[in-house]
Amino acid sequence: MTDRLPMEIKVHESGGVSVLEVHGRLTIGEPAEQLHDALESVVKGGAKKVVAVLNGIPQIDSSGISTLVRISIKLAREGGVLRLVCGPGRVRDALTVTRLVEAIPTFESESAALNNF
Repeated sequence: MTDRLPMEIKVHESGGVSVLEVHGRLTIGEPAEQLHDALESVVKGGAKKVVAVLNGIPQIDSSGISTLVRISIKLAREGGVLRLVCGPGRVRDALTVTRLVEAIPTFESESAALNNF
């Protein structure tokens, strides 16, 4: 039995903030590309405030982290901001070890991230 999950991304708006709920492994190849494309789409659509909810991700690798960094930089250049939601666990540990939580504000709940704008 494999524990590979297909990437699923749901996008909704909440008080003028684009929220992307991400489910599945955020790893090299198609999953990282899917997230990049989804984030790029909301940015091109004019979003300036974006929250990526990562609680549905069991694993992230350097490609996933790189995707988050690239979109955060792109948003910042266009006057926007990215916030992450990630509770305790392996993914949060990876974000902490790579110091991404210092570069991109990261919260344990969607409501906390939304209230930070």
